[in-house]
Amino acid sequence: MIRWNLLALDKALRRSWAADTCSPDNQADWQPGNPAWGHCDITALIVNDIFGGDLMVGEVHLDEDQHGFHWWNRLASGVELDLTYEQFQHGQTVTEARVVERPPGPLPRRWDEYLLLRERIKEHLGHLPGPSI
Repeated sequence: MIRWNLLALDKALRRSWAADTCSPDNQADWQPGNPAWGHCDITALIVNDIFGGDLMVGEVHLDEDQHGFHWWNRLASGVELDLTYEQFQHGQTVTEARVVERPPGPLPRRWDEYLLLRERIKEHLGHLPGPSI
């Protein structure tokens, strides 16, 4: 049995996020000083691979305008875990939170980035539970 350490996962994620795993919508604004930027969706999926639970999504707003969506996790215990919330450094708020079903099979939009991020995390942690496809 593998014992997962949330601190080790968090460190592995921070070492693995990069411009090439960032959402294409956010790549132009990605910077090493804010590595979580544009990584919420695939990070939430990897956390879901490891810990299960629910995937959460909400709307991101800045100055009353919607600026995309934000993903995070709700564990089976009910605890909400958001390992990328720090990306919001300009007063953004997240509203309209809801549970969403994990997309079946390969992700329609971010599969390559998801697999690349998983491989980088495996370099730090070793084996990860397989994606739910």
